Amino acid sequence: MCRPATVPGAWSAAALALLGTLAAAPAGAQPQTAMPSRLLPDWRPIGTFTYERELPSPATGPVQQVWFSLDGSVIYVRLSAGRIFRTQDLESWQPASDTESLPPLPPSSFPARLPEPGTVARPADSFGARLYAFGQQVYRSDDGGWTWADRTSWRGSSILGGPVQDLAVHPFDPDVVVAVNEFGVWRSADGGLSWCGLNDGLPNLPVWRLIAAPAGARGLKIQLAGGAILEWLPGERHSWLPADDEAARLREAAQRRAAEQIGQVVTAIALAGEYGYAGGADGTLWVSRDGGESWHWARRGAGAPVLAVQAVPDNPARAFAAFGTPGGGDRHPAVLYTFDGGVNWSDITGDLTAGPVYGITSDREGAAVYAATERGLYLSVAGNGSGGLGGRWVLLSGNLPPAPVKDVKLDEPGHQVFAALEGYGVYAAPAPHRFWRVEVANAADLSTRPAAPGSLLTVLGGRLVRAQAGLLPAPVLFASESQSQLQVPFEISGSSTELALELAQGRFVFKLPLAETSPAIFVDREGGAMLMDADTGVLLDASHPARPGMRVQLLATGLGKVIPAWRTGVAAPLQQPPRVAAPVRAYLNGAPIEVTRATLAPGYVGFYLVEVVLPPLLDAGPSELFLEAMGRSSNRVRLLVEP
Repeated sequence: MCRPATVPGAWSAAALALLGTLAAAPAGAQPQTAMPSRLLPDWRPIGTFTYERELPSPATGPVQQVWFSLDGSVIYVRLSAGRIFRTQDLESWQPASDTESLPPLPPSSFPARLPEPGTVARPADSFGARLYAFGQQVYRSDDGGWTWADRTSWRGSSILGGPVQDLAVHPFDPDVVVAVNEFGVWRSADGGLSWCGLNDGLPNLPVWRLIAAPAGARGLKIQLAGGAILEWLPGERHSWLPADDEAARLREAAQRRAAEQIGQVVTAIALAGEYGYAGGADGTLWVSRDGGESWHWARRGAGAPVLAVQAVPDNPARAFAAFGTPGGGDRHPAVLYTFDGGVNWSDITGDLTAGPVYGITSDREGAAVYAATERGLYLSVAGNGSGGLGGRWVLLSGNLPPAPVKDVKLDEPGHQVFAALEGYGVYAAPAPHRFWRVEVANAADLSTRPAAPGSLLTVLGGRLVRAQAGLLPAPVLFASESQSQLQVPFEISGSSTELALELAQGRFVFKLPLAETSPAIFVDREGGAMLMDADTGVLLDASHPARPGMRVQLLATGLGKVIPAWRTGVAAPLQQPPRVAAPVRAYLNGAPIEVTRATLAPGYVGFYLVEVVLPPLLDAGPSELFLEAMGRSSNRVRLLVEP
């Protein structure tokens, strides 16, 4: 929304003090020990470990091996990364202990014949009468292998999604069989007549890249190691869904064109404005200054592949490149930085942990950079002396599972950071760098829209003591060590005002843009809108979708003045709350829908309650909802509709 009026982008005194502490740490010390507890991210998982693929149950990542315990009470699986997990209740999975990690040798079987070349047979009883075989399909024989019945083929393909990697039979029940393949773990309790997945709760999602952060009605998009693109839509509760991404297709096409022109394999590419950066398998870097139309050599490689490149959003002449591990030799640069469009590159590896850097991203100004590594997620921020960008790296893993971080991404305003973990999917947290300087954002969606009379604003970066908008006091409604909330006075007017904030770490002054209305619908941390069934008060999401003709209530801010006028910082009355003065309109998929109510939310400060009626005829699936007041539109949010 706004920047400090003193020094744009300036770091707070607390951040600079921390940088000084890190710079003073002895060489080789673990930098994360100096991280103040209030700045450590509180990571939360986004989505599940499964995704939809038109199989009997949701799928997950590749599984190499499966076996039963000797008494048949436990199922063990070995994942593609070598990790071993166990389940005893067919619902939850836990890591297996070292004493039980070694699988037994598979029992020998000598069938009369095999159902197809290359299949492997497993006996299901001690007499050798019941047999199972696996390869492209799963087969069953009840006569020692003379005849076989295909148990997974349907219309020329496997109902399990592909070839089976391994299969185990229950030691005391020949009807219970478990198969594993590229898409997870599958169990049959009726000799292969029907199958269901055991993938829920198994940390095995092979996320490889973060494609796009959530924004409006769009969810978080990821790319799996096999290339599939998935999306976790706002309000989703079950599985990742297959998705398309035009930006990803354009990036892949640009990477192919660059490789053709350069004449070498391009392993990473980034395009921003007129600038482009590309890296090769040997670490060579190229730069484009015409949007990817032509490429020029920028830096010779040292043997380590370029795994990721990123151009700084607000200044694409600045960029970062992340490298893998070379075949041998001394420690090499893991992160390089250019400030002049690729003419010069600086090594900012600093004290970053040894090993490959899989992903790299920065804030909009390039003053804070995040690195995804084999040993966790790290952050470095701009400062003075040896505490400068790349001088010291701070470990941010905190409560993340102990797994390599394959990629990292910030949302567009830089308020949320997303980390892709090998097997464990995606985790998100408030971006720590934002707490090292003070910023102001809309409280509903952390956007940079102007403020309206009565708007709620979030102050990021510290505990707010008091605030003033022009000559008017702005009530502080909530304050913590990392963020606070205030209300813009209803009496405010004009196109802008000076917002003076007094925080625990000092005084900050902002230029605050103003508008008569500036609507924004409240969303949760995953981007799900605060939408409710008006009759029951139940939040609407994938588990509780909306229905045609339903009355839906939503919480918003920024709708401006109300009638009768209301006192700033005071909760709205429970009966006959003041109504919004400006006409409020609502749109579903671009078409207007009826607004039956637009008032202050009863019992709340700064919240507005808008009630709409859905049309009697609606297509099933996700719809896009937004508000409009005096020509200004709100953020777009997702509403899932079910007939």
